[in-house]
Amino acid sequence: MEDILRPIYQERASSKNTLGILSIEKREGWNYQEETFDNILLVIAKEVEKNLLVKHYAYQDKKAALYIVDEEQLKEWLLLGTNRKILNWLSDGKIVFDRNDYVHRLKNELRESSANERNLKMAIEFSKIIKSYTDGKAFFHNGHYMDAYHHISRSLYHLACLAIIEKGFQPEQTMWDQVKQLNPEIYKLYEELLTSNENIEKRLELLFLASEFLIHSHTESGVSHFLNVLRKKDYWSIDDLINHPEVKYYAIDLETLLEYLIHQNYVRIVQAETKGIHIYHRFYKIFS
Repeated sequence: MEDILRPIYQERASSKNTLGILSIEKREGWNYQEETFDNILLVIAKEVEKNLLVKHYAYQDKKAALYIVDEEQLKEWLLLGTNRKILNWLSDGKIVFDRNDYVHRLKNELRESSANERNLKMAIEFSKIIKSYTDGKAFFHNGHYMDAYHHISRSLYHLACLAIIEKGFQPEQTMWDQVKQLNPEIYKLYEELLTSNENIEKRLELLFLASEFLIHSHTESGVSHFLNVLRKKDYWSIDDLINHPEVKYYAIDLETLLEYLIHQNYVRIVQAETKGIHIYHRFYKIFS
């Protein structure tokens, strides 16, 4: 099979912009349920016209897909965890071209991510946890139980991702199998959400209570990155925080996160006078 596809990737290997090429071949026990292709070629390149270029091929009644991804786009996906199949391809793929050991070094970096990168990933997940939980609880109190169910499910999903990252691993496509081993408590709560015989109102009521406890137990790790940013200045405006280069990855959920941290006594409000009467600027600083 590799012989048939070799002309495709050899053409890419001859380009000076190509950093590495991996081949991922479908086999027994293939976990990537969304993949319908028998072989995938992943080409990592720099200075390409598009962040991602995809081509499909047919051979011997089989199908192959070629993905050419820009190096910066790849790094963003790996940092944010927004394209999990790429992580699996890097882990499982066979290296067929590697310029200056680029792919080998990239694989090592994935295994040994820095503490700051890990804290950033946890901050991204934690901000999503708080946003989903807060929205879900609001829907629950207003009697919108199906919407509440959706949001508490999302909150548990991100809580599971956070628990995996805390242990030094990356969430995989079979993430709940990971969680079952690494954090059975979260797994059991998610299982309860899916299989409980309680009516939906009672089920959600119990889940919100249990989730609140679990979220609290993961708060320290989840907010470490953000608190480190806050320590860099005496106090911050919301605009400064949203546009901070280290916070931009979870800025979309920052206002909800801030309110949670104020309530939990991690952050306190500082007021400053404006030109108006009885109206104040609202700034934020780490609670001390």
